[in-house]
Amino acid sequence: MTTVEHILDVKGRGVFSVDVDAMVLDALKLMAEADVGSVMVMDGERIAGIFTERQYARRVFLLGRASPVTPVREVMETDVICVRPEKSAEDCMALMSEKRLRHLPVVKDGELLGLVSIGDLLKSAIADREFHIDQLVEYVGH
Repeated sequence: MTTVEHILDVKGRGVFSVDVDAMVLDALKLMAEADVGSVMVMDGERIAGIFTERQYARRVFLLGRASPVTPVREVMETDVICVRPEKSAEDCMALMSEKRLRHLPVVKDGELLGLVSIGDLLKSAIADREFHIDQLVEYVGH
């Protein structure tokens, strides 16, 4: 069973973030430069929220708000669902499906260790399936 910690070991633990006082435009620029769908919103070392493409579409664009003058703190998701590093990839996929999430921060003892996306979890699931198939082929071939 693959854990979130293993996924972070493979993909890296870097997290893109903006300060809680940043403007939406700053967060969007960072997301575009990094080619990611979300950024963590931090208040110092503390997670204040998460800002995603979904929040932008629903809480900024569709409401006619201006990105250069709208603070991220006004439109971010503050009810951030986090997981511990020992959580299984399968459990995370179920949680993401149930809660309709695409990104899960990984936290241990209050420290942000990384972020996994649904894409990261799918890649891991595919790699696990390929490994098992290869093992079965090897076993049957002997």
